[in-house]
Amino acid sequence: MSMQESFSRNLAEVRGRIADAAVKSGRSAEDVTLVAVTKYVDAAVTAQLVAAGAKVLGENRPQVLEEKANAMSDLDVQWHMIGNLQRNKVKKTLQFASMVHSLDRESLIDAVSRHAAEDGKVVDCLIEVNVSGEESKHGFAPDQVGAAIEKVSRLSSIRLCGLMCMAGLAGDADDARREFALLRDLRDKHAADAPENVQLKQLSMGMSGDFEAAIEEGATIVRVGSLLFRDVL
Repeated sequence: MSMQESFSRNLAEVRGRIADAAVKSGRSAEDVTLVAVTKYVDAAVTAQLVAAGAKVLGENRPQVLEEKANAMSDLDVQWHMIGNLQRNKVKKTLQFASMVHSLDRESLIDAVSRHAAEDGKVVDCLIEVNVSGEESKHGFAPDQVGAAIEKVSRLSSIRLCGLMCMAGLAGDADDARREFALLRDLRDKHAADAPENVQLKQLSMGMSGDFEAAIEEGATIVRVGSLLFRDVL
C-alpha cells in the first residue's frame, strides 16, 4: 500500500468516527471540521496527506508553518496555527494562517491585532481557555473569558469565531469530557450576550485520543494527528 493510500484509509476511518460522533450529538459530519495536525512530518509527507484528501492543516510552530506553506504553495489547503504563539512570530504567522486557535493572553491579542491592521487584513481567531487549571496549559482562566471577548470585540482586525481548549494531561476520559462540556457551557453563556460583531460559533477541542467525546460535547473543530499517521511512517 502506498503512502497516499494509507493516508486515504486513515482519513476515511477518522471521518467515519467523526460522523458517528456527530450523529450522537444531533448533528452531521459536515458540522465538524477536521484539522490534520502535521507537526511531526516534513512538507513532502504532508503533501501526500493533502493528496489523500486533507484540506485543513494544523501546525504548532510558526517557523514550520512558514516553511511548509511556502513549500506547498501550489496546493489548495488552509493552514491553522494551533500552538503557542510568541509575539515576535505573529507577523510571519499571519501571512500563512487562515485561523489562529491560540489567543491565550492579552499581549498576544494586542500583537495579532496590530500586525493584522498593518497588513490590512482581518484574522479569524479563537480564544484559548485553560479548562483544566493545569499550570502547564496556556489560556485564559474560565472567569477571564468574558473580559477577553470584550477586548477582542473592540478590535476591528480580529474576527473572533469561538473558543479553543486542550484537555488536561493528568485527567482521564471522564475528566476530558467534563472539560469539553465546560468549554461548551462557557461558549453558550457568552454567546448569549456577546457584542454584535462576535460570533462564537466554533469550539476547537479534541485530539486523536478524545475527539469523539469532544464532538459529543459540541466540538465544531477537532485537531487530529497521530491517528492519520498510523502505519504510514
